Amino acid sequence: MPALDAPEERLRKFKYRGKDASMRRHQRLVASLELRKARKDEQALKRRNITNFPPEPSSEKPAKEVRVSLNLDEIVRGVNSSDPDLCFQATLAVRKMLSQERNPPLKMIIDMGLIPRLVAFLKSSLPFLQFEAAWALTNIASGTSEQTRAVVEAGAIQPLIELLGSTSAAVCEQAVWALGNIAGDGPEFRDAVISSNAIPHLLALVCPTITVAFLRNITWTLSNLCRNKNPYPCDEAVRQLLPVLFHLLQHHDREIVSDTCWALSYLTEGCNERVDRVVNIGVLPRLVELMTSQELSILIPSLRTVGNIVTGTEHQTQMAIDAGLLKVLPHLLRHPKTSIQKEAAWVLSNVAAGSQQQIQLLIVYDLLPLLVALLKNGEFQVQKEAVWTVANFTMGATVSQLFQLVYSGVLEPLVNLLTAPDPKIVLIILDVISYFLQEAEKLREKDRLYFLIEGLGGIERIETLQLHVNQQIAQTALSLIEKHFGEEEDKDSILSIQDKC
Repeated sequence: MPALDAPEERLRKFKYRGKDASMRRHQRLVASLELRKARKDEQALKRRNITNFPPEPSSEKPAKEVRVSLNLDEIVRGVNSSDPDLCFQATLAVRKMLSQERNPPLKMIIDMGLIPRLVAFLKSSLPFLQFEAAWALTNIASGTSEQTRAVVEAGAIQPLIELLGSTSAAVCEQAVWALGNIAGDGPEFRDAVISSNAIPHLLALVCPTITVAFLRNITWTLSNLCRNKNPYPCDEAVRQLLPVLFHLLQHHDREIVSDTCWALSYLTEGCNERVDRVVNIGVLPRLVELMTSQELSILIPSLRTVGNIVTGTEHQTQMAIDAGLLKVLPHLLRHPKTSIQKEAAWVLSNVAAGSQQQIQLLIVYDLLPLLVALLKNGEFQVQKEAVWTVANFTMGATVSQLFQLVYSGVLEPLVNLLTAPDPKIVLIILDVISYFLQEAEKLREKDRLYFLIEGLGGIERIETLQLHVNQQIAQTALSLIEKHFGEEEDKDSILSIQDKC
C-alpha cells in the first residue's frame, strides 16, 4: 500500500516575495507531511478485503461440497477446469489465501498465471463465482502498482464495471471495491476506470434504499476517482461527480462524510478554475460547519478543503469568509493537535494574502492576539506558518493595519525567531522588520520603532546575523543594519524621543 505520509504539494497564495512587494498573488508549492499522517487508515489509497464472513452473493450453491483446503496444484487445475464447481472451489481457496491478514501471497498468485482466469470468472453467469473472483482481484489490486497493473492488463476493468449492474448486492459491492483499488493506484489507472464509463454506473447505485455499508464503499471509490494529479481528473468526470458529492456531504455517517471531504479536497487543489467548480455547487457552508467537528476524520479533510479554496482568488476567499470561516478559525488555532494548528495557520496566511478589507476582518475577528500566541508558543512548524501570515499581512496592509499588527506585540516573537534553524524563515523576518522600519520612516515614527526593536534585543541579533553561515542571511542583515541602524541616525531626533519616553 502506498505510504500515507508521503510529501505532497500544497498551494500557498501570498503577497510576500522577498523585497518585491508589488507582486501580490502568486502561488508556491510547499511540502506538507503532518496532516496526511493524521489520516491513518480512514482514507487509505487501497484496501484489502479480509472479512471473515462475507455476505452470501446468491441463493445458488455449488452442487458439490466445498473442500476445506486445496494445495497449489489442485488450485491451478481447478481454476483451469471447465467444471464450475471445481472453478469455484479453487477460486475460493485463492480468495482465502489472499484474504489472510499478514503477508498474503499476491505475487505467488500472479506468478501462477491465475489472473486471466479470475477475470474470465467475472463474466460467468454464476454470482457465487463472480463474487469470489472479484474478491480475489480486489485483494491483488490492493498491492503494488505492478500487481495492480497485472489485474488491469488482464482486462478486469470492463467486466468489473458490468458487475455494477448485478442483481446480487454482494457481487456489485465487491466490484465497487475492486474498482476503488484500481483507481487508487494513480492517475493512469484512475483515468482507465473513468474512460471505461464507470462513473455513471457508480452514481446510479446511490439511492435512498442503499445500505450505509455499501454507500461507504461507493463514496470511497468516488474519492479515489478524484484523487491524484499530473494530470488531474478530466473536467467531464468532475462535472459528473460534483452533484453527488454535494449530496453525500450532507450524510449523517462519519465515514461517508470524511471520504466526501477528501474527494473535495482533491478537487480543490490546483488552479482557481478547479476551485470555482467546487464552490459554485454551494458546499462551503457545510464544509465550514464540518470544521467544528470533534471527529478528526471529518475535521482534517474539511479544513484542508477550505484551505485549498482560500488559496484562490479574493472572491473565492470572501466566499469562505461569508460562510463563517473566521468564526471557526480561532478554535482551530487553539486546537491541542499541532497538525490542526499548522493547517489553520496556513489557512490564516492565505486569508492575510487577500484584500485590505479581508485583512481588516482578521483584526475585527480578533485574530492578531492568536497569531502572536502562535509565534510565541507554537511548535516550530506552526510558527513558520504564522511567520508567513505576518509577511502576507504586512505586504498588503494599510498603514493603520500595519501599526495595529506592530502594537499587537508581533515584534517580540519575530525577533526571537531570528535564531530559527530555517534560513527562509529568518530571511522573511528580516524583510518584515525592514518593511516595518521603511513604513515607519514615512510617518516619522522610525525612531520610536528603533527603540522598540532595540529593547527587544533585535538590533544585537540582526548584527549577529551578519556572520551567519548562510550568505543571503548575512548580506540581508548587513543591508538592514546599514540602511536602518547605521551611525548616521539623527542623534538629535533620538535624544528627543528618549526625552519623551
